[in-house]
Amino acid sequence: MTSTPTNMPIRVVICDDHELVRAGFSTIINAQPDLVVVGEAADGEEAVRVTRRERPDVVVMDIRMPLLDGIEATRRIAGPQASDAARVLVVTTFSLDGLVYDALRAGASGFLLKDARPAELAAAIRSIAAGDSLIAPALTRSLIGRFGDRLRPSAKDAAIFEALTAREREVLQLIAEGLSNAEIAAQLVISPETVKTYVSRILSKLQVRDRVQAVVLAHKTGFADWS
Repeated sequence: MTSTPTNMPIRVVICDDHELVRAGFSTIINAQPDLVVVGEAADGEEAVRVTRRERPDVVVMDIRMPLLDGIEATRRIAGPQASDAARVLVVTTFSLDGLVYDALRAGASGFLLKDARPAELAAAIRSIAAGDSLIAPALTRSLIGRFGDRLRPSAKDAAIFEALTAREREVLQLIAEGLSNAEIAAQLVISPETVKTYVSRILSKLQVRDRVQAVVLAHKTGFADWS
C-alpha cells in the first residue's frame, strides 16, 4: 500500500472472526492519536476485500478464520503476487507456531502474541507501518525450537557471522532482542536511515530474506544470547 503522510494517521484494518476481539483491538487502536481503524473483517475472504477497498497501511490478521484462513488471506494481501501489497501484522498464540511459519512465508511483516499489552499492539502497528519487520522475542524462541531447520537447514555453525563488522554484529544483537529500527537508532545514537542500511547489509551477508530469518539464524547458531 502507499505510504501515509507524516501528518495523517496510520490506517488499520482488523481481521478476526471473534467480534469481541475486533471490538477490543478497535478500542485500543482508535484511542491512539496517530492510528485509526478504517475497516474490519470476520473471515479471510472479507479481509481481502476490505483491504483492497480501504488500502490500509497495516492489516492486523488472525490466522484461524472461516472461508479463507489468515495465511491465504495474507498471501493474497502481502505475497509476491499481490498487485499492491499491504503490510500484515499477524496476532497469534503459542499453539499456532506452525501456522506462524507459514504466514511468514506468505508475506507477513510481523507477529505479536494475543496476550500483548495494548501499548505493545500500538507500537507494533507503528513499527510495521514504518517498514520494519517485527516478531515477539518469545515467539522467535518458539519458532527456533520447532522450525529452525526449515528456515535455514544449511546453517551448522556461526562461521557465517564472521563477515559482519563489529557494528553490524551490534545491530543484529539488538534485532534479535526484538528492537525495532527506531529503538535501535535511539540506543546506538544513530539515525533510523543508518540502521536500515546496516540491516540491509546484514541480510545480504547472511543470505536471508528478512530480519525475522536473520533473528532465527542468529539464535539457531548461538550468535544471540538470550540470557
